[in-house]
Amino acid sequence: MAQNIHPTAIIDESAEIGDNVEIGAYCIIEGNVKIGAGTRLRNHAQIRNYTTLGEDCYVDSFAVIGGAPQDLSYKNEPTTLVIGNRCTMREYVTMSRGTPNGKGVTVVGDDCYFMANSHVGHDCVVGNNVIMANSVALAGHVTIGERVILGGLSAVHQYCRVGRHAFVGGLAAVVADVIPYGSVVGVHAHLAGLNIVGLKRRGFSRVQIHEMRSAYRMLFSNEGTMQERIEDVLERFSNIPEAIEIVEFVRAESSRPICLPRD
Repeated sequence: MAQNIHPTAIIDESAEIGDNVEIGAYCIIEGNVKIGAGTRLRNHAQIRNYTTLGEDCYVDSFAVIGGAPQDLSYKNEPTTLVIGNRCTMREYVTMSRGTPNGKGVTVVGDDCYFMANSHVGHDCVVGNNVIMANSVALAGHVTIGERVILGGLSAVHQYCRVGRHAFVGGLAAVVADVIPYGSVVGVHAHLAGLNIVGLKRRGFSRVQIHEMRSAYRMLFSNEGTMQERIEDVLERFSNIPEAIEIVEFVRAESSRPICLPRD
């Protein structure tokens, strides 16, 4: 079990360290931590209690992964943070464990990239292939779907959902749920259409994008009620999975409203 651990690193005896892990100078690994094979920690990184870090991850200097939730009701209960494989956490990234009043766990998927100073709050669920640019902040209980991109200095309000393949523009303050494939901008953020650039990059065909745009226009037009427009989309686009996904997202139970286009 080859490992490269700097002699100044402080590692709790209960920590489980996988093969080929690199731990730099002055790193701190607390109790009940699991670090997967091939993961690298730069100097001064910290992995706090009850954190599981997957394989082939990278944690840069001064990141604090698995810190106690920033919640006044938290009383040192043994909640957890679980991070998938091949995730990158750059300088000063912070991620909090869950709370007993929430899920009890914060979850991050595979192949995510967290740029410097970004933050994942307690009880969040972050899907695979998510990119958070510099200083993005997720409040507690936020759900981020797979392949979402969040622009620099944007923030997501607690309990908000951001559907998969969505794009959040830089400096946006997201206070309402963002539909799958949507693009939101502004402070406070408003829906500005579909994430067309992202869809093209991910291989969606021209026909798919055309149908999704037609469904989007129908759903967010000014004619009729939202329920009537939902029924129209379900009738006309029943064979378009992406359109149905957006409708199901809108209809799902949520404590936050749906982010809408600006009038």
